[in-house]
Amino acid sequence: MNYLIVGNSVAAVGAIRAIRELDQQGNITVVSREKHNVYGRPLISYLLGGLITEKRMSYLPDNFYEQNRINLLLDSEVVAVDSKGKSVKLAGGDTIPYDKLLLATGGDPFIPPIEGLTDKDRIFTFTTWDDAAKLKGISADINRAVVIGGGLIGLKAAEGLNLLNKSVTVIELADRVLSSAFDRPAGKIVARKMKANGIDVITEDTVVRIEGEGGEISGVTLKSGDFILCDTVIVAIGVRPAAAFLKGSGIEVNRGIVVDNSMATSVKDIYAAGDVAEAADFFSGQKNPMPIWPDAYIQGDVAGTAMAGGAKDYEGGLAMNSIEFFKVSTISMGVTNPLNPAEYEIHTYQDIQNYQYRKIVLQDNRLVGAVLVGNVDRAGIFAGLIREKVDMTPFKDSLLSPDFGFINLSKEIRSRLFGPQGKALLSGRAEQAVGH
Repeated sequence: MNYLIVGNSVAAVGAIRAIRELDQQGNITVVSREKHNVYGRPLISYLLGGLITEKRMSYLPDNFYEQNRINLLLDSEVVAVDSKGKSVKLAGGDTIPYDKLLLATGGDPFIPPIEGLTDKDRIFTFTTWDDAAKLKGISADINRAVVIGGGLIGLKAAEGLNLLNKSVTVIELADRVLSSAFDRPAGKIVARKMKANGIDVITEDTVVRIEGEGGEISGVTLKSGDFILCDTVIVAIGVRPAAAFLKGSGIEVNRGIVVDNSMATSVKDIYAAGDVAEAADFFSGQKNPMPIWPDAYIQGDVAGTAMAGGAKDYEGGLAMNSIEFFKVSTISMGVTNPLNPAEYEIHTYQDIQNYQYRKIVLQDNRLVGAVLVGNVDRAGIFAGLIREKVDMTPFKDSLLSPDFGFINLSKEIRSRLFGPQGKALLSGRAEQAVGH
């Protein structure tokens, strides 16, 4: 059996492990357009800021590929899929045949149509190791940087530059940073921490023009008319599923590659997992892309199992985002900003001076969402309680306590969460809830 995996991030790791559990003999080839072995993407800001070295970027043993007998093709981009001939075409013209194909290509940065964007030299994105390396390479020449976007990616870019003692301004269209993943109090706490560390934050505004001549940047003009002096711009609006290369393949693509609960696409023997996939949501069952680290691993595991002849059902994506920002840890999961708050029971605790905040969202006495700022050690337990749809009535009053955890759970619930099935929820998959 020839297994081919396009992409080399956490979804690929989940698939490789699942395949090898069921098939120790089949050939596995991994093709990646990046030149690095799999690495922790949330670490790129620390690489930029000089807090870690390149050797610490990998989270796998050095012999992972060798041990799993992987044929690894780095710095190779797949540009087309021939689903009838069961092969993929590389940018260099070569083709690779497959029996089972997994598309785990992740996401591409979204670049908005901003005037002056295409004719300037010092404009960057910030989603990969190479993005961080490019910024670090010119860091001695950076004085002032503007980061367009106040989401997870933008804030990590700002933090990395701030660690290099650069002047940084973050421009965010919404009324707060982290608007899509976190609620207003959590966003305010993070913004307060940013300002305490010298990062300027401008909300409810956006960049309409990048100014400068001869390729050099002099600053940016905002929709409000304000001008911000800078010599470098980082575009961090978000990512889109990297699926443009599938035109003509017959594979159904909506916003992402549409998959069923085994991660199978509309074409036989082709699967998709991770940021590129459009899979079912845990609560609604509706399909949408979900660029979430633990979810990508679970999808890869389900896809790899199916490719090797086994069967696992994907139970739906649980929105989960995390960012550690100047040593303040934050995690949000599930429903955190209900559209109809009256239908939910919401409990909060906050100590803004000490960067502490906790929000619990219940519906029919079931935990459906949580925001944790400052103390996230037991985030995996909260994720397990959501996925297992546990009745929270017996310990609802203790959920806001910083000490809430294992001791508060009944023996039956502990068994559900920590037994063989539940361990998957509370392992690295749930604990590594680091948004991409």
